Formats: sequence, structure tokens, C-alpha cells
Amino acid sequence: MQKDTVYTKNAPEPIGPYSQGIYVSWDTQQMLYTSGQVAIDPKTGNFIDGGIKEQTRQVLENIKALLTEAKTDFKKVIKTTVFIKNMDDFAAMNEVYAEYFGESKPARSTVEVSRLPKDALVEIEVIAYIFG
Repeated sequence: MQKDTVYTKNAPEPIGPYSQGIYVSWDTQQMLYTSGQVAIDPKTGNFIDGGIKEQTRQVLENIKALLTEAKTDFKKVIKTTVFIKNMDDFAAMNEVYAEYFGESKPARSTVEVSRLPKDALVEIEVIAYIFG
């Protein structure tokens, strides 16, 4: 088994001792595990303004950049974990989330948390496969 880091300037720089994502490969299989993404604009390095919809869109754009760098896409995401600050925002987050995943619905866990980095309203991480 081999482990390599994923890095792209099209997603935010890590704000701590972690990688944007990790490739894990064995035989002909390859998986991508991303770190949780919050609504940081990779062009400016600043947290974006806006509510849950705007933040969810930026988070998913950051994930899209990581998927693209890893030569995969939303259709190959098999599991997501969504951390949301207020479960009352679930429907609005879900509306934007559905735009990105369409009919390719991965398994998902969503949990309400008391606080996220940068006081974000939402953080999402994904697991995707690369081939196939």
C-alpha cells in the first residue's frame, strides 16, 4: 500500500498540521480521503462572507478542486461527513449539496457541532475512488 498527499492551490492552504487530502493506493485501487473543508476562498485565503448556502457552495467548490487534482469527481464520492453548526440550516445546506451530487448520492453522515474552525457554519469531508 502507498500513501501520498494531494495538494492544489485551487483549494485553501491547510491551517494546521494536516494535508488537504491523502491518496491511498494498493494493487490497481486508489482512494482519496480529504480533510474537512470550510468556506475559505483559496484565491484570497480569507473566509467568505455569507450564510449557510454561500458557505456550503464554497466548501463544495474547494472539494471539487481537490477531486479534480486527484483526477476524480463528485460521481465517484462514496462517503461524506457533514459537520454543521446549526441543524436548523440543514435544509438550506442540503439544497446546495444536492446541486453538486445530483443523482450520484454518496453515503453521508451529518452531525451538529458546537464550533468549527474559523467559526464556520459547515465543514465537509469526502472519500472518493479514483479509477472506474
